[in-house]
Parts: sequence; C-alpha cells; structure tokens
Amino acid sequence: MIEEIPSIVNDWIQNWSLLSESWRVGIVVFALVSGTAVVAYIASFIVGAIERHFKKTDNAWDDALLHAARKPVVAFVWLQGVYWAAEVAHRYSKAEIFSVNDTLLQIGFVWLLVWTLLRFIKQGEEILTSPLKMKSPMDYTTVNAVSKLSRAVVIITAVLIAMQSLGYSVSGVLAFGGVGGIAVGFAAKDLLANFFGGFIIHLDRPFKVGDWIRSPDRNIEGTVEHIGWRLTTVRTFDKRPLYVPNATFTQIAVENPSRMF
Repeated sequence: MIEEIPSIVNDWIQNWSLLSESWRVGIVVFALVSGTAVVAYIASFIVGAIERHFKKTDNAWDDALLHAARKPVVAFVWLQGVYWAAEVAHRYSKAEIFSVNDTLLQIGFVWLLVWTLLRFIKQGEEILTSPLKMKSPMDYTTVNAVSKLSRAVVIITAVLIAMQSLGYSVSGVLAFGGVGGIAVGFAAKDLLANFFGGFIIHLDRPFKVGDWIRSPDRNIEGTVEHIGWRLTTVRTFDKRPLYVPNATFTQIAVENPSRMF
C-alpha cells in the first residue's frame, strides 16, 4: 500500500484539472509535509507512552532501547515524508537537486541507524555503571573504554557504507587508507603514542576513575577524574586540573595509594 502512494498522488495531479499543474503540485507537497508532521507527532506520542509503560518494569534495557529509538523514529517519519514530497516535486521539476533523492534517502537511513546505536550505547554505559539499575555495577573505566570502542566501530562502519552509497569503492578507500596511514603515522606519532597509551591504561588498569595516584618520577599527584584516549585528567589536591598525555604513563612509575587497603 505504501509503495502505491506516489502513483496515486501522481494520478490525482494529472486528472484533477480545476487548478494549474504547479498549484496542484504545490498543494500535494504541502499536504505531504503537513501529514508528515502529524504522523511524526503521533509516532512520538506512541513511543513515549510505551516508554513510560516500560519504565514501570524492572528491565532497564527495554527502557534504554525505547529511549534510544524515540527521536530517530520521529526523524525516520520526517525523512520518509520529505522524500515522498521531493519525489512528487521531481516528477514535475527539472531541478538537479531532486535527482539525488534516492541517495539522500539511503544516507539518511544509515544516519538514523547510527544515531540509534550511539544513543543505545550511551544508555547501556549508564545502566552498567549505575548502582541503582545494576546489583553489581561494572567499573566505569572499563565500561567507558568499551563504549568508546563500540562508538568508533559504528561510526567507521557507517562512513564506509555511506561512501559505498555515494558510489565510491570501499576497497579503494581501504587501500588508500593503508598507504595514507603510514604517512599519518609519521606525522602524528605523538598522537598515536597517546592513543596506545590510553589503550594500555584501559588494558592493564593501573588506576581507574576516582583513584588517588602519584608519581615519584614526575610532579603528578591527585585524583583521576577522566581517562580519555589522548589525555588523562587528574585533579590535584589544590583543585587544579592536571592534563597528562597518556603516553607519559607508559614511561613513568605510578603509585596508587587508593589500593593500599
């Protein structure tokens, strides 16, 4: 039924002769956009009602999934409605902009899927580290590292799919990336050193967020506030933030008084 909507609209435009063709096309486009707004509001209301119902249950993951999907569902309705309106306009317009409707629709679907997954990953990170939602919450540092890695995988995969949709050869892009990666590696060796230093911190876990650390080799002492992929933020005891490149921790000794007991 949904696939027949463009042809039904097209027949109506051609057969209804009370107005000029341009007026009829304008009315149809306006009606499609207005209808899309109504359907988007209804979809948001329905998903919100289901989300409120599931909040009464003990399962936190269905809440996370619905919360992650709510805005993308509304955006999907808008994407499909605007696509139909653009397709109607394309039938009666020679504007080049309408020739990329299908490509934009494919990229839009990829973007909505990525948006949903990123929101779900964020919700999952909050659930796994929350003592209110988990009987045995996981370590924030570990969960944060897995969350960052998952987001990177999703984004890289989405970029490759989008480039394929635009007509670029993924194999060629990967080959170019392999050659270009060597040049980038030499140009950004310090950045890569900090990235792998952050990976080692997440892997060996000499400290975690909230630990009191100090180094006899460097003037570093305070509480760990954040462990990023490039920098680790340490709050000194006089409340000053100290930003330490992760590569530094692979070259110095670090004491962790928080683990003395």
